[in-house]
Amino acid sequence: MNALIIGGGLGGLFTGAILAKEGLKVTIIEKNATVGGGLQSFTRFGEVFDTGMHVIGGMQRGGNIRRICDFLGIMDKVQIADLDSDFTDELYFAEDGKRYRLAKGREGFVNTLARQFPHQRQELKNYVDAVYRLTNEVDIFFLRPTDSHIPVHSSEFMMAADAFVTKYITDSKLRSVVAYMNPLYSGRADMTPAYVHAIITSLYIDGQSRFVGGSYRFAETLSNFITSQGSTIIKGDGVEHVHSADGLISGVTTKKGHTLYADYYICAIHPCNFMKLLDDPTILPKAYRNRLDSIPNSYSAFTLNLKLKPNSFPYLNHSGYYMTRYDDIWNFGRSDRKWPLGFLYMTPPEEKQGPYSTKMIVTSPMLWDNVQKWENTTVGNRGKDYIVWKQKCAEKLLDQMEQMYPNFRDCVEQINMASPLTIRDYYGVKEGAMCGFSKDYKNILLSQVPVVTKVKNLLLTGQCNNLHGFCGVPLTAINTCEAILGRNYVINKL
Repeated sequence: MNALIIGGGLGGLFTGAILAKEGLKVTIIEKNATVGGGLQSFTRFGEVFDTGMHVIGGMQRGGNIRRICDFLGIMDKVQIADLDSDFTDELYFAEDGKRYRLAKGREGFVNTLARQFPHQRQELKNYVDAVYRLTNEVDIFFLRPTDSHIPVHSSEFMMAADAFVTKYITDSKLRSVVAYMNPLYSGRADMTPAYVHAIITSLYIDGQSRFVGGSYRFAETLSNFITSQGSTIIKGDGVEHVHSADGLISGVTTKKGHTLYADYYICAIHPCNFMKLLDDPTILPKAYRNRLDSIPNSYSAFTLNLKLKPNSFPYLNHSGYYMTRYDDIWNFGRSDRKWPLGFLYMTPPEEKQGPYSTKMIVTSPMLWDNVQKWENTTVGNRGKDYIVWKQKCAEKLLDQMEQMYPNFRDCVEQINMASPLTIRDYYGVKEGAMCGFSKDYKNILLSQVPVVTKVKNLLLTGQCNNLHGFCGVPLTAINTCEAILGRNYVINKL
C-alpha cells in the first residue's frame, strides 16, 4: 500500500513519517526547494531565521509531541532549548507601562500573576483548573484511545473563549493578561472557542521550548527519517493537476510533467488551494466545496527579522509580548483597529549560546486587508509603494520596541521584512493565514473539517482540520494516519 502526500509542511512530514514507519511507501511532493512549511528557515545577513515555529510546546518529558518523536525514534536527533522555568514569558502593556512575568507550571502561573493581582488569587486558581478541565476533554491531546466517533463535551467547551475568561476572572486587566497568547492562535472576540484557548494555554503553562540553530533542522530530521524508511520526498516540483476517475483520485501530475499514482492521496496544503488543482472539482460535493470556501481564514502576520550588532542586546531565554491596550487583546482580527496592536518578540538560541543574542524575530498579527492591493504581484515585483509600506511598518514596530528597550535601534544592524504576501507565497496558504481556518464556537461543525472526505482515497491533514501549530498539526496527522491504518492504531502504539 502506498500514499502520496501533497505538501511537505509539518502536517505532511508527520503524516508521512508515521505512515512510513508503519510500512507504507510514501511519496511527498513539495513545491518549495525545501520542506518544512512553518518549520522552514532562511539565511539573511549570515544569520538563520525561522519562519514560523518560534516557540513550541509538547516537547517536555512526557509531552504529547515528544512521545510521537520517541515513537518515531528521532528524539535523540532533536535539539531544543527549554525556556527558563521561573520566567517563561514577559508581557508589556503600553497603556500603563506595566510588565508581567510568568513562570512555568500551574502554581508558577498563578503565583506570579497573584503577586500583581493578589485579590484575584482564588479566581486565578479557578481559571487554571477550568483550563485544564477543558483540555482533559480532548482525548487526542493526551494521546488517549477513544471509541466515540462523536465526542460529548461540556457546555464550557463550546462557549466563546473571551466569555470563558470573563466567567472566571473578574478583574478587567487580568482578563487581558491571561489571554495574552490570543494572537498565537488567531483568537477573536465572540468567535474563538474556549477549548482552543484552553489547549494552547495549558500547553504553554506546562513548558515551552525553542529549536536550537533553526527549526529547519527538525524538518530535516523528519525528512531523513522518511527517506530512511524507503519512501520518497520530491522537492521543488509542486502538483499541477489532480486527476480523478470513477469517484476516486486516480493520480497527480507535477509542474515538471511527472505523473504519479498511489492508493491514498493526502492533501497537506490549504484545502481551498487543493480544490483548484482538481481536474474535475465535482468529485467533491458542491456543498462541501462551498463550505470550505466560506470558512473565514485566520489572520496573518508582519515579521521583522533583525540582525543585531555584536554584544549589544542580551539573549532572552523567555518570550516577550508587547500589547498596546488591555481592551484590544481580542481585537487583532478587527479591521477597524489601527495596526499594530501588539507583537511577539524573541531571540532564537544558537549552539553554545552566550549572554548576547545575534538576532531577534518580531512578529505582529496583521490582516490580509493590509496587503490586498498587491495580491496579484509576485516576490520581488511588488513595486516601490510596497517597499515604502513595509519600511513604514518596520518603523512602527521599532518605535514600540523602544518603549520597552530605549535606544533599541542602536542594537539593530540589518533588517529583513516579511508580510502576509510572503507567507502566502512561501507557505502556499490562502490569504497568508498563519493558523489555517478560523474556529467559531457558534458554528463548530463549520470550523471542524474532518480528515476524511467523500472521496474514499482522499484524506486531509494539517492545521485547517483541527488545531494549528507545532502541537495541533502532529495530532491531526495521527487522525489522518488512523483513517488508513485503523482507529486507535497509532494511539495504542504510543
